[in-house]
Amino acid sequence: MPHPDLPDLPDLILEPLVRAALMEDLGSCGDVTTRAVIPDGVRYAARLRARQAGVVSGMQVARMAFHRVDPTLEVSVQRPDGAACAPGETLMTVAGRAASILSAERVALNFAGRLSGIATLTAQFVAAAKGTAARITCTRKTTPGLRLVEKQAVLHGGGFNHRFSLSDAILIKDNHIAAAGGVRAVLEAAKATASHMMRVEIEVDTPDQLADVLAVGGADVVLLDNMDNEALRAAVALVAGRLVTEASGNMALARIAGVAATGVDYISVGALTHSAPVLDLGLDF
Repeated sequence: MPHPDLPDLPDLILEPLVRAALMEDLGSCGDVTTRAVIPDGVRYAARLRARQAGVVSGMQVARMAFHRVDPTLEVSVQRPDGAACAPGETLMTVAGRAASILSAERVALNFAGRLSGIATLTAQFVAAAKGTAARITCTRKTTPGLRLVEKQAVLHGGGFNHRFSLSDAILIKDNHIAAAGGVRAVLEAAKATASHMMRVEIEVDTPDQLADVLAVGGADVVLLDNMDNEALRAAVALVAGRLVTEASGNMALARIAGVAATGVDYISVGALTHSAPVLDLGLDF
């Protein structure tokens, strides 16, 4: 289910993202079109509306974009991040200097449309796993510089977050195993160096590798990569609750119900952030 009650991220963290986007859009001379055609003192009210059904995300960032251009703008969020929206529904109202609204419009819409698209796609994956214990989680396949807000959008859609960075946890993948000399070598090295606060996850793609992981020990989570549903079910049975299980690899929406039914704990889906279509939003005076 979507999460409409998540606390906002600290403005201090988001401000650099919004500032960079505004500087990119305003360029070296600002909004020359608005300066040319909108007289000083003209005031307007605008509505940010959904043109498609979906799950809202990015309202906090959009509001910040308007306020960074003009702190006097009156911004009111009608549908908070994490809420469902219907076509034509007003998500936010903005009132004040018309020039300020126009200058911030594109940045606000870019953030809101992108993040609402992620939340909407996440909600579809979460719905597909309904009735099982499987949780849908994102990956690090995010837009450079926007990982924090994109992962927050996943939460708004009812999903869960995987690592935010390489420093969050030890995740041993196939290339680590190949370079280090095998499953035993990487797990023994991880056990020797990992802090007691650091969780260890290891990727496997064959039953033999999984058996090695269970025999060596030292892992907290096993990533079952590119397995069909029969192999996933067998792997879950072999693990027998000793490790957290995560399925990954080409997790299309049509597969999710079947994968979730195998008993895995998590299903990681890169598409949530790297392939989510933008939710169509518009700002109308």
